[in-house]
Formats: sequence, C-alpha cells, structure tokens
Amino acid sequence: MPVLESLTIIWIGVLLAHFMAKATRLTPVLFYLFMGAVFVNAGVLPEEPNEFIRGFAEVGIILIMFSLGFEESTSNFMAGVKRSWGIALFGGLAPFLTAYSVSYYFWNDFNMSLVIGLAMTATAVSLTLVSLKSEGLSKSKAATGIMTSAVLDDIASLALVAIIIPIATGQANIDISSVGMIMLKAMGFFILVAVLSSWVLPTESRGPLHFVPGLGRFGAAHVFSMTRGQRTLVILIFVMLVAIGSHMLGLHPAVGAYMAGLILREEYFNEGPATIAGDIDEEAPEDFNGIKRLVDNVAFVWIGPVFFVVLGAKIIFDWDLLVSVLPHIFVLTVTLMTAQIVSASVAARYTGGFNFHESLMIGFGMLGRAELAFVVLDIAYVQNDVLSDAAFYTLMITAFFLNLAVPVSIKLWKPHFVRNVP
Repeated sequence: MPVLESLTIIWIGVLLAHFMAKATRLTPVLFYLFMGAVFVNAGVLPEEPNEFIRGFAEVGIILIMFSLGFEESTSNFMAGVKRSWGIALFGGLAPFLTAYSVSYYFWNDFNMSLVIGLAMTATAVSLTLVSLKSEGLSKSKAATGIMTSAVLDDIASLALVAIIIPIATGQANIDISSVGMIMLKAMGFFILVAVLSSWVLPTESRGPLHFVPGLGRFGAAHVFSMTRGQRTLVILIFVMLVAIGSHMLGLHPAVGAYMAGLILREEYFNEGPATIAGDIDEEAPEDFNGIKRLVDNVAFVWIGPVFFVVLGAKIIFDWDLLVSVLPHIFVLTVTLMTAQIVSASVAARYTGGFNFHESLMIGFGMLGRAELAFVVLDIAYVQNDVLSDAAFYTLMITAFFLNLAVPVSIKLWKPHFVRNVP
C-alpha cells in the first residue's frame, strides 16, 4: 500500500507541476523537481524511495530520452548539420570548460568538476522549442539553427556520458588504455546503431543482409505492417533492446534509448506490403503521428515525470547549506550565461552565416538545461555519490536560473529580432 500511496502523491505533484508550468510558460521539469523537494521536506514522501518507485523512475527517463530522439526528424537534422556544427561545437565546449573551471576552483575535485562540466553542456531542446513557439518564432531560421545545434550538443553529450561517467565514478582508471577502451566501446555502440539504421531498419535491407535469401526485401516497414495492432509494443521492445545493449557496453541505457528514437523514421510506418496492398486496419492504424502522441503522453505526462519528482526529492532543505552555496550559484550562473551566449552567438555569426540579431537569438535559445543535465545529476549524485551536497544544490539552482533565462531573454529580444530579420 505505501507504494501506491507514493505513486499517487507523485502523480498529484506532476499534475500540479503542469498547471504551474502552463501559468509561467516555463518547462515542467523545473516544477517536477520543485514538487519532489516540497513533498519530501513536508514528510509526504520518504527520503529514500522504495525499489518499485526507483525502477519506475528509471523506465521514465528511458522513455523520455527515446521520445526526444523520436521527435527529431533525421532528414531535417542532417540538413541542418552543415550550418550548425560550429554553434554546437563552440556552444557546447564553452559551457563545459566554464563549469569545469569554476567547480574545480570551488571544490578542487577533478571527478566532480568533470561531471559538473558534462551536466552543464547539453541544451534543453524542448524548453527552447516551447519558448519559440509561444513567441511565434518556431519557423524562423534562427529556430532551426538552435534546434539542430541543440540536438548535436545532446548527441555529443551522450557520447561524453559514455566516456566521462565511468572515469568519474571510478569504474575505469584514468590512463590511456582505460580511456581508450571506453572510447572504443562508445564508438562501437554508435557504429552499431548506424549499421542498424542503414542495413536493418530500411524498407529494403541493404549491405550484407541484401544477399541473404528471404531477407533481401525485408525491412522495418514490413515488421510494422505485420504488427499493426501492436506497433507501439514492437517499438518499446526495440527501444529496450537497444538500451540494454548500450548498458551491456558500459553506457547508460538513456544513451541507447535516445539513439533508438533518432534512427526510427516516419516512413517506416507508412510503407510495406500492407499499405501497398491497401490492407489497412482502420480500427487500430497506429500510424506515426498516433504512436508519437502516445509515446509523448507516456514519456512526459505520467511515467517520465516520476524520474524528476524522485530526483527533486533528493533536495532536503538545509538553510545553512543553501546560504553557504549562494556565492557558488551566483558565479556559476553568471559565467555560464556569459560563456553560452557569447560562444553560441559568435559561432552562429561566423560559422553559420546568421546575422547579428539571429545570432544573439541563437545564443539566448541555447541557455536552457533540462533532461540530459538531470540524468547526469542522477547518475553522479543518486547512483554513484560523485557530487557533494553543496555541488548538487549549486547545480540544481543554477539550472533553474538558466532555464528561467530562456523564455525571458527570447521575449525581450523578440522586438529587435522581428524588426531586423527578413
């Protein structure tokens, strides 16, 4: 019974968080964390969640990362890479080095600084997209630049998670052979996913499978067409298999979940023998848009948010500790804002060819920190005890201010942007 009570309380917190997010136009993630902190400090939730809730939360973050990859159009992503590579590179490198340097100055801990740098690297794609949509700017060239570079940042951050986390948690020694082995495992996984995307998932198999009798013209669309009523289940099995594969290689399952979402394409759901023959199950079509809505609902409404509420429940209010880290929060927030805006704006201007007003809008849009940052915090603070309480408090509050800055800065810059961008 305590399990059901805890889950019900968490879902009530999720519902309240949605209302607060809608009223403030901020990402719900911030309010999920807030509700978790309020509930645990009020004694409504236990400080240590039971095994079921922890497992439920882990499934939630896997679904969130899959959904983020699933909503990204592979073709649009690849088309924008050429113009946005510089924004992603310099817009990710600058906050990483800034967060690492500031945290090392404050705490003089190499592993902790690595994790903090990693947590502050990935941009909040969903937060920026919502902010741009609310201002009617989601179709602008600057928005495309932000989205593409943010996704590139996230993919690079996932690769860094695979490399840095084993080092920071002590699972691997800091020497050339150990780091090289971690990099080989990470590269091996991404190559495996690329091969899966190119040779196995297409409508018609390519590569070596093309010459296998019976498999030459068999691909993902055929599987989906034969399982019309169970497509969502087939997708979830596929996601979990890729997540398990990434975990077996020493990577976090979230890495595999995101890549699984990225390589699934809309055309896989619209082609195949069933649609060609006109044999469509109208009662349970489970087309791409329908599955995407279902995945988003599960990931962002009732399973995924449990992860953030449970993470927020790790914030046990300690006013002495909070007061002691206020200087750390101020310095880290100001330096990260400056580094992110300057690096992304300059890169957009001189490597992407955007004008001044577009470039500055891109810099503002890259400020947010959301899902992946909190995945890193969970791995480092909850699962492996790499971060100190002071560092955890600092990062959580810094992330809040960075996220708050996104809708505010976009709204304030919009009049200048609209007047000067054709």
